[in-house]
Amino acid sequence: MKLSARNQFQGTVTKINEGAVNGIVTLDVCGTPVTSTISLAAIHELGLEPGKNAYAVIKATEVMVGKGAHLPLSARNQFPGKVINVEKGAVNSIVKIAALGSNVISATISNAAVEDLGLKPGDDALAVIKATSVMIGID
Repeated sequence: MKLSARNQFQGTVTKINEGAVNGIVTLDVCGTPVTSTISLAAIHELGLEPGKNAYAVIKATEVMVGKGAHLPLSARNQFPGKVINVEKGAVNSIVKIAALGSNVISATISNAAVEDLGLKPGDDALAVIKATSVMIGID
């Protein structure tokens, strides 16, 4: 599977909570739960069940960045880590955060946000991702 999404994390399905139309799928990625809200049709078509290997796929533009270990937000996925790189462009920057074990989460945020937060390599940071922004893939 080749995708343009910068963030692709391999994990194992640990839990599925089915609703009427959607379900919440939880993957274990290096000991950290990653939550995704997807349709029941997708859960069944992918054959998802506890113990199955899968990927959490997140576009960098869907990753928010904050400071601190945890923020009081409705977003289910909050991953503390360290900024390892800030690549500034004309308008946006790509911020890379070491989190989820040995993984790197890429976030595309505005240069103004980078400056407002004072982000630089070595800083503690928090990658925040809504469960509805996490896609699930399988091999």
